Amino acid sequence: MSDQAMSSALLGSISPGRRLRNRIAMGSIWLCVLVAAVPLAFVITYLVQRGAGIVDLSFLTDDIPISSRLRGPGMGPAILGTLLTTGAATAMAVPLGVLAAVYLNEYGGKGRLAATIRFLSDVMAGVPSIVMGLFIYTVWVLRFGQTGFAGALALACLMLPIVIRSAETALQLVPSELREASAALGARTSRTILTVVLPAALPGVLSGALLAVARAAGETAPLLFTIGTVTSSNPQLFEGTNTALSAQIFVNARQPFEGAIDRAWGAALTLIVLVFVLTAVARLVARRFTVR
Repeated sequence: MSDQAMSSALLGSISPGRRLRNRIAMGSIWLCVLVAAVPLAFVITYLVQRGAGIVDLSFLTDDIPISSRLRGPGMGPAILGTLLTTGAATAMAVPLGVLAAVYLNEYGGKGRLAATIRFLSDVMAGVPSIVMGLFIYTVWVLRFGQTGFAGALALACLMLPIVIRSAETALQLVPSELREASAALGARTSRTILTVVLPAALPGVLSGALLAVARAAGETAPLLFTIGTVTSSNPQLFEGTNTALSAQIFVNARQPFEGAIDRAWGAALTLIVLVFVLTAVARLVARRFTVR
């Protein structure tokens, strides 16, 4: 029997009531997708219309005008600051979050320590970002001053619970048969995790990491207390104040001057494109190393 004939036979055995419920469910799903996609498409279209005429090479490389009244570029220092702080936060949060997820799923199980870690992760996920910024301001900035690293600490604290829970979920989806097969071949638990479990869970782990990076790149409140603001580029992560695209969007959008508002729209478009490019690159890397 051909595949088409078998499919027709299976469809014929389904009752009319189940077919109706299936169509209603599919229609509801597509309706939800449409409800979410229409506002997103409107926001992206409007953002491109407002920011496309502002973003150019000078906007991406020149310093920020000292006075908000001035027109013209650029956002070079904010782009550099965003890459520094978000990159440092990712370097801290993603490895630590993946290690915590590996412990929770592969070693901790339902133990007391694992339950405590999950509880604290859920609490951290619910903490408002401004509270996290005030926390880092109290424990770090008051002692060492405003730096890009202080902003990275605040962003890492916001990213960590997202990475932990998403990575743990991805590890839970890996079939136990893969672990058993590796153990049957004589591999230790650590080797099984490194060579079997983590490669199989890589797409899910990467999706959680990208979600965390996207949230960190768009956060404003923690950075207002931790990195300060500058108008020229500062490539030093541990010395001097810095700035970021999200902070510049907040500062410029509050101004009544046309030049500042234009820079806010350009910075918003640049931030979205930057997150999209990072996501695309990460997807390509994951596809290259994912175990089929």
